[in-house]
Amino acid sequence: MEYISTRNKNQSYSFKDIFLRGLAPDGGLFVPKNIKIYNEDEIKKLSELSYIELATEIIFNFCSSDITKTNLKNLIQKSYKIFSSEEVIKTNKIGDINLVELYHGPTLAFKDIAMQVLGNLYDELKVSANKTVNIIVATSGDTGSAAIAALNDRKNINVFVLHPDNKISKIQRKIMTTIGSDNIYNVAIKGSFDDCQKIVKDMFSENSFREKINMSGVNSINWARIVCQIVYYFYSAFKFKNKKINFSVPTGNFGDVFAGYMAKKMGLPIEKLIVATNENNILERAINSGEYKPSKVRQSLSPSMDVQIASNFERLLFDIVKNDDKKVSSLMSELSSNGSFSLDEEQKKIIKKDFCACKVSDKETLEIIKNIADKLDFIIDPHTATAVGASKKLNLMSETLILGTAHPYKFLETIKVATSKEVKMPNQLSNILDKKEKYDILENNISDVKSYILEKVK
Repeated sequence: MEYISTRNKNQSYSFKDIFLRGLAPDGGLFVPKNIKIYNEDEIKKLSELSYIELATEIIFNFCSSDITKTNLKNLIQKSYKIFSSEEVIKTNKIGDINLVELYHGPTLAFKDIAMQVLGNLYDELKVSANKTVNIIVATSGDTGSAAIAALNDRKNINVFVLHPDNKISKIQRKIMTTIGSDNIYNVAIKGSFDDCQKIVKDMFSENSFREKINMSGVNSINWARIVCQIVYYFYSAFKFKNKKINFSVPTGNFGDVFAGYMAKKMGLPIEKLIVATNENNILERAINSGEYKPSKVRQSLSPSMDVQIASNFERLLFDIVKNDDKKVSSLMSELSSNGSFSLDEEQKKIIKKDFCACKVSDKETLEIIKNIADKLDFIIDPHTATAVGASKKLNLMSETLILGTAHPYKFLETIKVATSKEVKMPNQLSNILDKKEKYDILENNISDVKSYILEKVK
């Protein structure tokens, strides 16, 4: 399998190359030159596999040049041993809601499903055998804790996690800041997630700095994250045999729902992918109107979706312009210089064939959580609530699967406001409220962040 950049398809890279780099040298995102497309008989055979077996088959398509299938299967088994569900994920019928529970990993969010595999891939690919790797990651709440859980105490690996100061939930922050291992550095940036993400992407684009610290990244700009997330679309869809299905996905950086798009391209019979947003609805506007125009980030009750620059949307752009890297570069330059770009009618039509989008407000989110708690005696987190709300508003004809992306305990304050109920502390987080936090606060300034990193990696 060879990879190219969305902004330059003339240079090829291996899986190991793109895994370590994360972001392409030209600022673009890595995508595979081609993908495996399963026929109906192959889909039927896949449907009979366990989650571990299915993950091995799907992920192997993307990394076969750098890892044997046997080693990959062993790595995946090791990655999911610590999940509280033997199936890794669960499908649950809550009233008329088909809930796909993706939060049974160590940090109670869907990010664990990919991140645990990535953590073990660093060892398998021996990327830190001769030189310490410094992983820089931006988080809107869940990615950081998943990265820390996957990479804590790894030899020759440091992890620097940037989160927006006072803009994630207390539990989200405490999961990140209480591990305390010597290779973990938590940094609160006085800004938004988009500010954190821009700092990381700008550092990746500075080749001299990136090479100096041997920098790597595990945000969803890293293609390996997308690959691991494709698996649960297949696995959950197989629970609804011979039915046309949609997926409703709480969406911020567009990585999770793009994995669903890849699953559809690989042959999984998905009707529509619902892009559920909160009031930071750049993607809802882009899909419905064709205008991609970031605005000021609004702090919401679903903080992991408080994103106005959805990086993975660039991968979809590359696809809908028929792999025209020059066109993608032009659109991204337009975004940088003018603050927006617009899709033409044909491009909008292509997107709407696979996607629909809907915004759910904070007020609606609270009502959804309350109604489900009152009528069905079940608690969902605010991100999952947006997916429920979008699905109800659009009311598509086919069966819709809701991606439950985080455990409600991570959002205690919001759940309390919505339902007046307490959420039982999961075993994974025993005594977390009493643990001492360790993090530093920095200005929203790339120079300050670079200086901080250089000081720590001496």
